[in-house]
Amino acid sequence: MSLREAVRVAMQALVANRLRSALTTLGVVIGVMSVVVLVAIGQGARQEITGAIEGLGSNLLFVLPGDGDFGAAPARARFVTEDIDDLERELPGGEGRAGGYVVGGEQVQAEGQRLTTSVYGITAGYLRVVEREVARGQPLSGSDVLTARRVALIGATTAGSLFGDQDPIGRTLTIGGIRFRVQGVLERVGGAAFGPDRDDEILVPVTTGQRLFGVNTLDAIFVRASETGTIDTDRATIERVLNRRLDAAEFTVLSQDEIIGVVGDILQILTLVLAAIAGISLLVGGVGVSNIMLVSVSERTREIGLRKALGARTRDITRQFLLEAIALTGLGGILGLAMGITLAWLAEAVTPLTAEITWWSIVLALGVSVGVGLLFGVLPARRAGRLDPVDALRRD
Repeated sequence: MSLREAVRVAMQALVANRLRSALTTLGVVIGVMSVVVLVAIGQGARQEITGAIEGLGSNLLFVLPGDGDFGAAPARARFVTEDIDDLERELPGGEGRAGGYVVGGEQVQAEGQRLTTSVYGITAGYLRVVEREVARGQPLSGSDVLTARRVALIGATTAGSLFGDQDPIGRTLTIGGIRFRVQGVLERVGGAAFGPDRDDEILVPVTTGQRLFGVNTLDAIFVRASETGTIDTDRATIERVLNRRLDAAEFTVLSQDEIIGVVGDILQILTLVLAAIAGISLLVGGVGVSNIMLVSVSERTREIGLRKALGARTRDITRQFLLEAIALTGLGGILGLAMGITLAWLAEAVTPLTAEITWWSIVLALGVSVGVGLLFGVLPARRAGRLDPVDALRRD
């Protein structure tokens, strides 16, 4: 029997049992759809977070507490505002090149509205370092930091949540039970599906923030290199300055590319784990395919015996049933792929989620679906091919 004839006979057998074939294919459809959707959302998260980090600028250095081991427990920061002053004295053209912050979650109240948001205590040069602009009002000044004034800059989302359509400049809000005057509104950055909304935040002078949180340290320091080519030189300067007061294991200096690499690796692993979890349903679908094919062999025993009596070889029968299994899972893979892509597009259109369809997820989904057909179709196919024609014809 030619391959073309075997395919035709296999398709006829599947069409003759439409409902059973559809139900058998359903498990594969759900598995492939889940893989495509979860991988698309995982890749979208990776692209969005990477874009957010890149948006800070390519020549930014992050000084973080600990030894840079992201798998270790969080380290307690020991940075102080004097470290910012030391760095600006040592770095070429250093004034305004370093900034730091301390952050905490606080309950905020204004105009009868109440919410919990992130409150950052920032140094005077922080906004210049991270290239964040004030859309309306005045930025925080050095005198605000020196005198620990109770003034605040608020994000666009926070302004809308607390004050609605009113102009918040000059109005009063309460942070952790302490009254602050709104001095400015930050330029809108844009919402993100993953991670905190950078427009939903409040910035206060670092000295005020430290009093509010009951600390005297900074959580992190950012340094902007004069240009991309000086990153290694500036890194060495930062390490030399901070080593005067801190041990090397107490802080880590990372470039943007290093942060993106670490975050990208973590998200890639997470995406693969999600795909593997979704792939379990493919295995369940494969078990269903194997069961249905074994039932099909039992029901068509006399047909198999008749075909063997008329000259069909063992490999012809085996190939026919194997093709039926592959056709079931292959069709399920195509339908699941179409549904997965559609759901990913819908998720991106109607939710804040970002979805990115990748070629390797398509190849993986289709390849695994066909592989499931091969794997779980072999046993029924071999069983059908080994049937003795005389015994098969005797069965009812």
